[in-house]
Amino acid sequence: MIIGVDIGTSLTKAVVFDEAGVSLHQACTPSEVHHLSGGRVEQDLDQVVGTVATVVREVAAKLDAPVTALALTGQGDGVWLRDEDGNAVRPAISWLDGRANALLAKWQADGVSREVFRRTGSGMFPGCAAAILSYLDTHEPEVLDRAAVAGYCVDAVVQRLTGEITVDVSDASLPFLDPKTRRYDEGAIAAVGLSHRRNLLAEPAAPKAVFSLNRRGAELLGLPEGLPVTAGPFDLPASAIGAGVRAPGDGILTAGTTLACQVLTDNAEFDGEGEPAGMFLSTPTPGEYLHAMPAMVGTASIDWICRLLGIEVTEIGTLLAQSPPGAAGVRALPFLSASGERAPFVDASARAQFAGLSLEHGRADVVRALCESIAYAARHCFDAAGLSGRLYACGGGVRSAEWTQIFADVLGRPIVIPSDPGVGARGAVLVAAEALNQPFDAELWASSSRTVSPVPENVEFYQSGYADYQASLTAARGLWRL
Repeated sequence: MIIGVDIGTSLTKAVVFDEAGVSLHQACTPSEVHHLSGGRVEQDLDQVVGTVATVVREVAAKLDAPVTALALTGQGDGVWLRDEDGNAVRPAISWLDGRANALLAKWQADGVSREVFRRTGSGMFPGCAAAILSYLDTHEPEVLDRAAVAGYCVDAVVQRLTGEITVDVSDASLPFLDPKTRRYDEGAIAAVGLSHRRNLLAEPAAPKAVFSLNRRGAELLGLPEGLPVTAGPFDLPASAIGAGVRAPGDGILTAGTTLACQVLTDNAEFDGEGEPAGMFLSTPTPGEYLHAMPAMVGTASIDWICRLLGIEVTEIGTLLAQSPPGAAGVRALPFLSASGERAPFVDASARAQFAGLSLEHGRADVVRALCESIAYAARHCFDAAGLSGRLYACGGGVRSAEWTQIFADVLGRPIVIPSDPGVGARGAVLVAAEALNQPFDAELWASSSRTVSPVPENVEFYQSGYADYQASLTAARGLWRL
């Protein structure tokens, strides 16, 4: 029995699957996310490790067979600074953080972002490791002096459980990894002025790397010392693997806190002169990559509109059904994050807007306009990522049949939705089983799904709606720079 653990930004989940990929037992518990002044967003490593212990112990107690391995995945980006023993030297800085907004804008103006993108195929945004580390190097250098490693959520937990200082190649991809070599590009590190902090970057682990639970980790989780532990890929690639993305050109839409749009490719080439945004992620399989466009406009936008209107998330579907395609003329741009946007373009000053409102409109029209705008953002991302094959979807957003239909209509293609919601943990377990030479039938695991087909007349309607969205976005980007 392999326990898969997905350490999300706000929720940690543990799942055990049967041979067919159906979840047998699962447990979840919330993580604390601290939203501070100045756009700062932080988490406490001890609290996050505690959530892992909680869900693993709860699931393990339900099993009638011994646990054979622990497979970890979780949120990417941000910076989780630790000492040699795995203790945090400061609170972890989340990928949602915006303290480096001004620095990122300067890098864009000075050509630094372009230089890094030319080398790695990955754009930078305020919550990525490069921007945060550079900010800390200026404002909190003593913290970096005390740290032994500047990593990410998953490898921070792995260090606490196994004592190993490591990083998965997927986490390391943004923004310093050369996808052709799967090694750091020293020129990219130098471009952001961090060569003197190079010692903080752990070398990416080899494919199929397996670690072992040490005494400290065993006591924390209540599992045997020496138990195999795998670390990664992080949640975006893990979700693609767990959902069934297998063929180049296939993609996955994750409608979660991040609206993540990814397309699988077997070509390491990228347009270095294109928009310096998105991520070029190495996967557990050498020679395969995910061209990822993780936008900042996911379900957090829905939470915001619910708070604003004083409604529950469960009411969203009903409201969507009460407003027609096009939201009776209300249009929106969905950029509500204090950090702006990171894909398929990077602009820390990106902000939301609603247009076309009158006294005749109600809550349903505003909600539908926001949901449609997020679907337009997904289409923009997939256009940039090169979607040409089958499309899968996961995340809390696709639990709404009405919103999922909007995605299918705006994207103009069927959407395959796995029946089990724990696709990130599924992906981590599949990777772990492969690393342990005990692979599951990946096709069987992906076979349990349903398909949402687009409505032809809506597809035609949303073609013009997408053109209007693009025109509004172009005009807004000009205003953001003023």
